[in-house]
Amino acid sequence: MKVCLIAEGSYPYTFGGVSAWVQMLIQGVPKVDFSIQTIVASRADAGECKFVIPANVVSMHDTFLTDDDVVHKVRSKTRMNSKEKDAFRSLLHGKNVDWVTIFNYFEHRDVSINGLLMGKDFYDVVMEFYKDKYSQTVFVDFLWNTRSLYLLLFKVLKTPMEVCDIYHCVATGYSGILAAKGKVLYNKPMILSEHGIYTREREEEIIKTSWTQGIYKDIWINYFYCLSDCAYYYADKITSLFKAAQKIQLELGCDPGRTVVIPNGVNISDYESFPRKDANDPYINIGALLRVTPIKDVKTLLSAYSFAKEEVPELKLWIMGPTDEDPDYYNDCVEMVEVNHLQDIVFTGRIKPKDYLAKMDMLILTSISEGQPIVMLEAMACSIPCIATQVGDCAGLIHGDHDDMGDCGIVTPTMNVARIANAIVTLAKSPELRRKMGEIGKKRVADHYTKDGWLIEYSKMYDHFAAVGTTAVTTAKKKK
Repeated sequence: MKVCLIAEGSYPYTFGGVSAWVQMLIQGVPKVDFSIQTIVASRADAGECKFVIPANVVSMHDTFLTDDDVVHKVRSKTRMNSKEKDAFRSLLHGKNVDWVTIFNYFEHRDVSINGLLMGKDFYDVVMEFYKDKYSQTVFVDFLWNTRSLYLLLFKVLKTPMEVCDIYHCVATGYSGILAAKGKVLYNKPMILSEHGIYTREREEEIIKTSWTQGIYKDIWINYFYCLSDCAYYYADKITSLFKAAQKIQLELGCDPGRTVVIPNGVNISDYESFPRKDANDPYINIGALLRVTPIKDVKTLLSAYSFAKEEVPELKLWIMGPTDEDPDYYNDCVEMVEVNHLQDIVFTGRIKPKDYLAKMDMLILTSISEGQPIVMLEAMACSIPCIATQVGDCAGLIHGDHDDMGDCGIVTPTMNVARIANAIVTLAKSPELRRKMGEIGKKRVADHYTKDGWLIEYSKMYDHFAAVGTTAVTTAKKKK
């Protein structure tokens, strides 16, 4: 069995929860061969692999969204037939998209992406769309914005696909498009595993961003909803990590019969050998195991820590994880520490969790977006209480979605310095509360979030779809 696993902006070139999940999945099913298809912003963002690639990865292919070679080459002047032109019209409108024709156009036509974007057929389709929806704007601006938008998608659509037994993407967006393309072209099953809700995350980013304004914000948001609609439609099984995420998937139009919740998992036995805190350590150690990037909101963490340390001087903050993914943000954080004369803060850079995690008195996440953080499950497996913002499934892990054991930590609002500082102080002042919450967390992981259980579910899914193959999965489905 060979699975084409498609990841965007993550494995194997960046650290993080999704990348760690992919690595654990590949290692956990050694009898399955994997072809890794990555989608990366640029060649510079690929760099070296951050993981030791398992032996059952038989091939790796990269797609670079901003590949200059694609932008500048004009190899042909292929014209669209009427069906293809209708398909591109449906794509721009984002409704009832004829993806089958789109996929086949990029697979079987000798298409120059630059030639397509600059050609008469695409110009005509954009002009029609402009007159229908956006005639109040300046057409030249609209045309160039549309070309820039679809350059990325067309680069993805032009990506050659290996013939595999299953296509498995770990998000919607561009990775979902490639998985759907593989399903349609080769009549093979497709699995979609969502960690967060990609569409909602892109929408939040676009609303906050300054690089696009006015109607173009709406166009970009609708564009990502269109991509996700495609992935949801063609996926034969759609997984989420927790019930609230599944509910959003259903709200976005997923077929209830094709959705399933499969939570992340860790095995407690893996953490029993982790070195523990030295009995002579004078500090109350706060661990933040994360990438130093804006989405983790390290600046709010630093502010909350500064207030908490005024009340509990024994505090020490360990910020553990890569500092090179957003150097400007990392430098801002370091400057914030220096300017405010914050004491007992350590930026460790990349670490092995085994060397640090069990030495912490508490784990903290101040993220503005999460799925179901594996690092929280790891801390719980080490009997460490957690402080986390109310994003993703953090509250579910702390309060317990599946039991009435009690809380294994404290949930706070996002970007709320006072509440986060208060949570730190509460745990710092009560060793007994930390002990009790730590025990609850460990039992919760043992009962509901085991790595073996998670792998069993995916192994069964792979076996099922490999067995039914083309007999049960057909591209007869068509967009209405």
